[in-house]
Amino acid sequence: MGTIHENIPFVDAATQDCITDEQAQFFLDNGFLVIRNVVVGEELALVQSEMQALYEKGAAGVDDNHDYMYGIGVKSGQQVFKRVEYVIEKSDPMKVLLGHPFVLRSVEKLQGRNFIATWDSMVLKAPNEGIVVPWHRDSAVPDGCTDPRPIFNVDFYLDEADMQTCLWVIPGSNKWSKEEAEKRCKDPGFSTDDAIPVPMQPGDVIFHNIEVLHGSPSGDGNPLRRTVYYEFRPGEIEAEFGPHTLEYLALKQHVLLDCIERRKRAPYAQGETPFAYSPAGAFAISSPKQPEKYRYAHEEYWRR
Repeated sequence: MGTIHENIPFVDAATQDCITDEQAQFFLDNGFLVIRNVVVGEELALVQSEMQALYEKGAAGVDDNHDYMYGIGVKSGQQVFKRVEYVIEKSDPMKVLLGHPFVLRSVEKLQGRNFIATWDSMVLKAPNEGIVVPWHRDSAVPDGCTDPRPIFNVDFYLDEADMQTCLWVIPGSNKWSKEEAEKRCKDPGFSTDDAIPVPMQPGDVIFHNIEVLHGSPSGDGNPLRRTVYYEFRPGEIEAEFGPHTLEYLALKQHVLLDCIERRKRAPYAQGETPFAYSPAGAFAISSPKQPEKYRYAHEEYWRR
């Protein structure tokens, strides 16, 4: 069994405004970075409440736009709620969360000023029905892309993830070849010989590269575990390779600007130094527009 990585840097959002150069390098080398105390106090309680309402809606089978996804529970063998898409559209506090200045400053440090917020979802393990998440990569860097900047998810933990329910990561697997990764993912069972567990507390965050191998075993009597995922991509990579159209990128830029403004007005965010989103060149925004909506369905903006 793997052990907790003794060289993982301690990153505390309560005591710094952005990740440091050393912490950024750890992320680039290993494919993940743990950040403590990102969402705290009133904001954490509000986000937990909002996502509990979405969980209960999904668990009841209510699905307005086919945004709710289900898998087979390990205990019951029945359909169990496991994921919901477009959480920003479904909750104002999730809009405010997208504007979190520590997160956005750190994303900018890793991806540059033209980054785009691309995906927003909540993934969960239902109580006593912990669905196995086998070893996998979320996606792959587009073929032909030589830009070294990482594409990654920001994982906001709303519940404790202990050794029974936490994510396991294979450090450095973000640098493996496609063949190496595929071979490891085909191994039977959920071997953790080359992996480490990443226990989390509510309000903690993981940055994880889309190419780092990760997964989690099934839980036995597991409690509810909710994790919100916001994905970010360098605009230059997205513009050249997709998968979204250029129209989608512009629409999502206006959503991000709106969410930053919402955060400035949020009572629990007073005292923060707001993030200034200032993309340049082809990504520059001459005049921000109020978004017409917050749910831009991916399939409507895929490249042909």
